[in-house]
Amino acid sequence: MRRHNLAVLGISETDWSQAGQQGLGTKEILLYSSHEEENASYTQEVSLMLSKEARDALVGWESHGSRITKASFKTKKERVKMNVI
Repeated sequence: MRRHNLAVLGISETDWSQAGQQGLGTKEILLYSSHEEENASYTQEVSLMLSKEARDALVGWESHGSRITKASFKTKKERVKMNVI
């Protein structure tokens, strides 16, 4: 992400068994969605990888099933909302 100067990276086809977040050793954070059904295939989820700056600007986020993640960020000009489908 740093090499390409990205603050937010959307990732599809991830493999998580539940929604959550995980800190990475590089100061980035990974937000991931999941299925609501117990026996679902776990290869359809989406994730957001946030840089340290995006993580600090994160107001909140929600997982809406396996294919939709919503995140809100506070910026200098106005609040930014991002939907990843």
